[in-house]
Amino acid sequence: MLTIFFRMPAPRRVVITGQGWITPLGNDVQSVWAKLLAGVSGVGRVTRYDASTFATNFAAEVRNFHLAHFLDTHAQHAHAGLNSQFALAAAAQAWKQAKLGDDPDTPGFAPRPHKGLDMSRFGMYLGAGEGSLDYDNFLAVNLAGWQRESRSLDDVAWAKAALSRMSFVAEQEQEPNTTLTHLAHEFGCAGPAFNCMTACAAGNQAIGEAFEIIRRGDADLMFAGAAHSMIHPLGMTGFIRLTAMTTNRDNYQSLPRPFDASRDGFVMGEGAGMLVLEELEHARARGATPLVEVVGYGSTADAYRMTDIHPEGKGASLAMQYACNQAGIDPRGVGADGRPSVHYISAHGTGTQENDSIETAAVKTVFGELAPRIPFSSVKSMLGHLIQAAGAVELITCVQAIRTGFVPPTINLRTPDPECDLDYVPNAARDLRAAGGVQVCLSNGFGFGGQNDCLCLRAI
Repeated sequence: MLTIFFRMPAPRRVVITGQGWITPLGNDVQSVWAKLLAGVSGVGRVTRYDASTFATNFAAEVRNFHLAHFLDTHAQHAHAGLNSQFALAAAAQAWKQAKLGDDPDTPGFAPRPHKGLDMSRFGMYLGAGEGSLDYDNFLAVNLAGWQRESRSLDDVAWAKAALSRMSFVAEQEQEPNTTLTHLAHEFGCAGPAFNCMTACAAGNQAIGEAFEIIRRGDADLMFAGAAHSMIHPLGMTGFIRLTAMTTNRDNYQSLPRPFDASRDGFVMGEGAGMLVLEELEHARARGATPLVEVVGYGSTADAYRMTDIHPEGKGASLAMQYACNQAGIDPRGVGADGRPSVHYISAHGTGTQENDSIETAAVKTVFGELAPRIPFSSVKSMLGHLIQAAGAVELITCVQAIRTGFVPPTINLRTPDPECDLDYVPNAARDLRAAGGVQVCLSNGFGFGGQNDCLCLRAI
């Protein structure tokens, strides 16, 4: 009997070589990072539509954004939804930092990949949400087809109105996979292409799955990240009706309040975060600078309830544990310097009663007695909740924490909650350089209905 043994190749190491984001606090990494460390809030009154009669009339909007500031080819994407435009601008920043092309050092440019770059090995994995709804025309068409007397829809009248008012381009741009098409067209990415819509965990999942694609050898580089905007009447109304958003209209300047006893819901945000993930030796061979290494990814489902996370945080704690396991980290161990093995956790930290207490319990389950010693903050207190884009934007804060030695605060945290008793870095950023800096981070992303994804980064 002939026995054949196959030796699996060792998993490849994956690093981040470029990053970019579009956020309510600005549109470049350095200035936004400075604002996060200063505790600046991006929350204000909604300006995109008349929200005066809405229970929540405030949000964290991206302001002063023009795709032309990032790409000379912006006219090719004139009809793109906001989510795709945000993704293109964030990707342009990541592309330039990763030095992937022969591009001029100007604010706007047309990407030109290096001749030696095999674009069939350059893939994309996004957590892009649905595009911008053609809201006015959509409502007008529905009203045109509605027969009040019979309380029914006249299909013929609806179709006539749709043909005269609605645009197939605008309808197409609502599809989340369209963002992939814009990026592939702009940057020439011809490798594996995926998009996931796992709610608020999508950004983390996209980056985690891109990491696994490179790790097993199916690509050398990946654009990984997420983009979303739900600051429109239907998006805001949906979350208001779910009672997930705060309706504290008179005090919006001090909202949201993650982990605070008075927290009463999240604040809607929007934006994009994009990263270039790359196999380490590929990056070294072309002279790129690795920023950090991606070393662990954990993904679970609560298998509990459509509208609630598991009350004991079982899925969340397993995702963190799996990420640590893959990274070779004992979450209850300490280093030679006596510090916990994880130096910072970027919290999902939405500002809802349920999420914050359950995430706190999950961290305690994983880290045990060390949990109170690990800085654990929520930048949603400043950026709002970017929904599908949240995890990707928040992972960039982990990259910056490792690169700078500072961790951002949770602002608006004034009233202690007995159920939230960890170190949330309240109201002021923390300088950890004297303690040895930030060498290892976890970033949590937990989606509506029980999708849980956690990423682990390490200094390189």
